[in-house]
Amino acid sequence: MSGNPVHRLPDWRITLPMAQAVSRCGARTRRGKSCRSPAMANGRCRLHGGASPGAPRGEGNDMFRHGLRSIDAIERRRKMTAELRAIRRSLQELART
Repeated sequence: MSGNPVHRLPDWRITLPMAQAVSRCGARTRRGKSCRSPAMANGRCRLHGGASPGAPRGEGNDMFRHGLRSIDAIERRRKMTAELRAIRRSLQELART
């Protein structure tokens, strides 16, 4: 029976010690125990704080349909808002004097 492939150990059991040597995520689960998922370079697993680059950019993400939410339009609005705040502050200072 030792030659029967049904009774052999599965491949994952042979590589188990190597899988245990991987650093683990240090996050706490709801049960209060440590997460057992393998950690990434930042020390956490993909579920507990892996670095997220955000949504994909470009035409593949429909960012160019109308241009309202394009990166350039958002940056222009931020600059305009900052300038308006500066103008309002200076007007308030002039009104106080």
